[in-house]
Amino acid sequence: MARSPSKPLLASSSAAAVLADSADDAAFATTLAKGLVVLEAFRAGATELGNMELSTLTGIPRPTVARLTHTLAELGYLRSVPERAKYRLGARALRMAHPLLADMQFRQIARPMMQELAQSVRGTVSIGLLDATSMIYVETARSGDVGPHVPDIGMPIPVVMTAMGRAAAAILPPAEAAQLERRIAAEDSELWAAFRDKYRAGLAQCVSRGFCTCWGEYMASIHAVAAPLFHASGAKQSFSINCGIPAFRLHPGQLEGEIGPRIAALADSIRATVKAAEPAAETRKQVKKGAKT
Repeated sequence: MARSPSKPLLASSSAAAVLADSADDAAFATTLAKGLVVLEAFRAGATELGNMELSTLTGIPRPTVARLTHTLAELGYLRSVPERAKYRLGARALRMAHPLLADMQFRQIARPMMQELAQSVRGTVSIGLLDATSMIYVETARSGDVGPHVPDIGMPIPVVMTAMGRAAAAILPPAEAAQLERRIAAEDSELWAAFRDKYRAGLAQCVSRGFCTCWGEYMASIHAVAAPLFHASGAKQSFSINCGIPAFRLHPGQLEGEIGPRIAALADSIRATVKAAEPAAETRKQVKKGAKT
C-alpha cells in the first residue's frame, strides 16, 4: 500500500495538510510551510529529487520549489548533487530529530528488554509514536535475519493497517480516538473502508487481551502483535510496542498464544521501570469502560 513517489503528496503528509487548510489564516507562514513540504517529500525510495520532481510531488510551482531548494541547501537541510541536478537531505535535517528522541529516555531503558525478545523470537521489536495517521518508529531491536521488513528509527507506517497503530489508538482518550478515525477516513476513504473493521477489532483486542494482532495486512510476509505502551496526555503522545516475525517462522497459534502475551508483558515491564504503570493502567480502565457502554 506504499504510495508511488510520482503521486502528489496527500493530506497524510502533515505539512501539506496544514498548508492546504490554512489559505485563509493571516498568521500562517506559507513560505515556511512550503519549505517543510519540500523536506517531507524526501523519503525511502525518493532520497534524491530534482526541482521538477519536487514540484510534481508537492504541487508547488517549479520556480517556487527552485527558490526553496536553494535556500534549504544554503542552510544545510538539503545537499546539492550538481552532476544530476538533484538534491538529497543534508546532515542538518538529522539534527532536528535528536532533541525529540533525547526526550524519550525510556527508549534506552527499554532497549535491552526489546533486544532479548527480538532474539528469542527471531524477529523485530519496536516502539512507535502516533503522528497524525502514521506511526513513527522511535526505537527498534532485531535479530539477525528478519526478512524483508527492517524497521528503523524515523520510519513511518500507517495506523489503520498495522498492529502498532491500532495499539497506540486503543489508549487515546475517546475524543482523540474519534478524531483519528475521521482523519483516516477523510484522507483515504477506500483504505478506511477496507480496514475499518480490522482496525476496530484490533482496538477491541487491546481492551480484552492487552495486545492486538495483524496477519500480514501491512506486509504479507510479516505477522505482528502490538501492545499499548502509554499515552502522555500532557504532550498528547501515544506510544505502542510491537513484535514482527516472518510468517514462515510461526507455528499455528504461536502469535496469539505465546508472542502476544509476551509483548503485553514487555509493555508492562517498561511502564513499571519508567514509573508509568499507573497512568497507563488508568487509561486502560477508561478504554474498557467506554467499550462496555
